[in-house]
Amino acid sequence: MTQVKNGDTVKVHYTGKLTTGDQFDSSAGREPLEFTVGAGQMIPGFDAALPGMIVGDKKTVTIPAADGYGEVNEQAIIEFPKENVPADMKLEPGMSLTLSNQEGQPFPVVVKEIKDDMIILDANHFLAGKDLVFDIELVEIA
Repeated sequence: MTQVKNGDTVKVHYTGKLTTGDQFDSSAGREPLEFTVGAGQMIPGFDAALPGMIVGDKKTVTIPAADGYGEVNEQAIIEFPKENVPADMKLEPGMSLTLSNQEGQPFPVVVKEIKDDMIILDANHFLAGKDLVFDIELVEIA
């Protein structure tokens, strides 16, 4: 039986959950996810779970935040002047927005808090700082 090694292109089905059991993503009902193991296309902990698996293997791995989407970066918490928000725009905590950086590239943020003159925005990935649990099934080694 051929085992997965770094550099192999694989197809997997997966379900991603928080340690609370809340599901945040799954390939169920879709094509399996295809990627090259060790190429940096996946979060480090997911990549590291594949070597040694053979087609048909299933496993559950717990990935600490540092090997997932990283810890929460306090520098990604942005104070945005309320005066720069259109008057007709109704903001609420938890609302997702898209801003543009200095190069004009869009990036997602979440409204964390609304103060009198400032809006606190969080540009961290929504899974930053969270330990993750993935159920993985190896479907194919290409």
